[in-house]
Amino acid sequence: MTLESFNTITIVWIAIALFVHVTMFYVTAPFGRHTSEKWGISINNNLGWIIMEFPSLAIMCYFLFQGTHSFDSYVWILFGLWIIHYTNRTIIYPFRIKPTPKKMPLFIVLSAISFNLVNAGLNGYYLAELASPDKYGTDWLYQPNFMAGITLFFLGMYINIKSDNVLINLRKPGETGYKIPHGFLFNRITSPNLFGEIIEWSGFALMAWNLPALSFMIWTMANLIPRAKNHHDWYHKNFSDYPSDRKIVIPYIY
Repeated sequence: MTLESFNTITIVWIAIALFVHVTMFYVTAPFGRHTSEKWGISINNNLGWIIMEFPSLAIMCYFLFQGTHSFDSYVWILFGLWIIHYTNRTIIYPFRIKPTPKKMPLFIVLSAISFNLVNAGLNGYYLAELASPDKYGTDWLYQPNFMAGITLFFLGMYINIKSDNVLINLRKPGETGYKIPHGFLFNRITSPNLFGEIIEWSGFALMAWNLPALSFMIWTMANLIPRAKNHHDWYHKNFSDYPSDRKIVIPYIY
């Protein structure tokens, strides 16, 4: 595939993200606290997480070890960061969240698989087959975008995982309900876990400095900002004492 054709596909992919972004303010993704039986067949929540995140991990591992240029430069760093994130999401996180009676609609699982196939496919193919080895050579490691990007990536990962820890530890053994989280960035925003993921992939895009990485950042925002808004509205609807001064997903701003 030529770079021109690849870029055209990626731009179309970004356009779809913008459409999805608007749609998600009106249609709440039915999983987690928003689960609804009207979406048809559902499966175990923990299993759903594993199945839907696995393609992203597998595809990037494939391109890392089978790609033409994966080890011709320091591009393997980008593969490694991606694999670290999705190892947590695919293998570690699903076994840390406490079992819940709520299940995940199969529709959500299939939608996430479709997204991960395209997203990881675009990013992996570009890094392994289209990117010039010179783009990610030794000089790249000393560029401001690399240093700022990798800092943001790990900062976002820290915020994401620490926030997940707060949410996971809210429930005592045997409990299945929801509580208002407190502490850390939860004192400022409703969804610091989602905020962390936005920072993480913004850092990745800055570091990688390519169109598919930018598309992933846009998709992350397009998906997570409306979801954070849905969470925020849900808390206000279900808890009369929910703190009114908390923003939705970006401290002091939104």
